[in-house]
Amino acid sequence: MSRKPIIGITGAYVNHNIFMEGTYVHHDYQKAVAANGGVPIILPFVQEELTAFMVDQCDALLLSGGEDVDPQEYGMDPHQKLGNTILLRDKVEKELLAKAMKKNIPILAICRGVQLVNVAFGGTLIQDIPSQVKDSIKHTQSVNRSLDTHWITIEKDSKLANIIGEEKTRVNSLHHQAIDVIADDLEVVARSSDYIIEAVEHKKYPNFFLGLQWHPESMAATNEKMNRIFSEFIKSAI
Repeated sequence: MSRKPIIGITGAYVNHNIFMEGTYVHHDYQKAVAANGGVPIILPFVQEELTAFMVDQCDALLLSGGEDVDPQEYGMDPHQKLGNTILLRDKVEKELLAKAMKKNIPILAICRGVQLVNVAFGGTLIQDIPSQVKDSIKHTQSVNRSLDTHWITIEKDSKLANIIGEEKTRVNSLHHQAIDVIADDLEVVARSSDYIIEAVEHKKYPNFFLGLQWHPESMAATNEKMNRIFSEFIKSAI
């Protein structure tokens, strides 16, 4: 049997009760990775010193969704609508990102993940879209996360357009924050109709590097366009 690529997925935090808390990753990430030939492993946010050992085990890195990024990481004070933050997670994931890039492995950043990437490279975030973006569309949907709810427009010469196979598509939406000032190393390759940044690519990284504001992992089982994102990501790790 040929070796399957190990895909490290960063974990969020969940507290069920005083007796049960720990690392949390939505099962859709794991299922999408496994369905496309990867072996998912969960990377908890513990000591920053362990990040090198974590990345050594991985053939690709997936930065997942979850808590808001702490605004001190991009030099701002907290907005009234800022959600829960975990500074340790922010710092561990920035270290994971840096070490993954040094190793030159494929990187896929989803929702909070793309926001963390932008902050890591020197960009900033919109802390609350509904209160800070005039005439914004609904970005926190109330229907099942497997369903699409709004359109995005994709740059025609981008890697994302080549993967999706079209320059306009529909996506799901589960976020109240988004990229504001884009980092110099990143290029915007998709936006929603209210001009929110929906996808970025790295300008110079030699391997797969894609950041998405929506959740393709939750659409992949029934949407071949979204599944191709994972297929190409994991293929790049082989």
